[in-house]
Amino acid sequence: MDSVYFHNIIRLFLELLLAALLGGIIGFEREKHGQGAGFRTNILICLSACLMMHLSLHMEIIYSHLNQTSVVRIDPGRIASYAIASMGFLGAGAILKDSGTVRGLTTAASMWLVTAIGLSVGAGLYIPSIITLLIAMLVLFGLRKFKTRFLKEFHMHIVLNVDANLCDFACIEKVLKKYEKILIEFVNFSRDIVKNTTLYDIHVIIRGDEKWRALAKDFRALDGVHEIKWSQGQDF
Repeated sequence: MDSVYFHNIIRLFLELLLAALLGGIIGFEREKHGQGAGFRTNILICLSACLMMHLSLHMEIIYSHLNQTSVVRIDPGRIASYAIASMGFLGAGAILKDSGTVRGLTTAASMWLVTAIGLSVGAGLYIPSIITLLIAMLVLFGLRKFKTRFLKEFHMHIVLNVDANLCDFACIEKVLKKYEKILIEFVNFSRDIVKNTTLYDIHVIIRGDEKWRALAKDFRALDGVHEIKWSQGQDF
């Protein structure tokens, strides 16, 4: 019996690691494209779903001593179905933005993970809960440096308010082309006929580290530039 129990624990540990790996692959791709729900968020979601599924299946074992005359009816898929429905809350969090940036999704996934751990501890799944906690702590603390070092593609909005007589987009584009790692995605602009100014909202992709101070200095050196600002954005 002890060997069977140990085998089940090892199997569960490997399944949790596999869930984290698969979620991380998708999260890595999303992170590379500037999405708010990125690397760590997808790992936590997939890890939580795996633990909740084990909890749902474990319910049948907990009540296996009951016979068919019992009023307790077990549905192994119920917890899993509600876990899927709960994704709507994370979806709602995705539309909460601050200056073009989606924030708080990792926190939302962490809250879901804590819920899964709490349910599992209440059901007696102590070791799986501890294993999940250790993996989650590794994700939240250990992968932060990995994210900073290797996920080097960012989506940015650069906004320039310029004098239409002195500066056009050709001048701005000439500055951006000096930086090989900056790719122009698309450009929005609006023209104030009365003040004769143009507002450019430029969406760019930055691969790797760039010299932002040098770029800002180049923009300031352009004739007719009244205002410069940028913020992190998303791909579309």
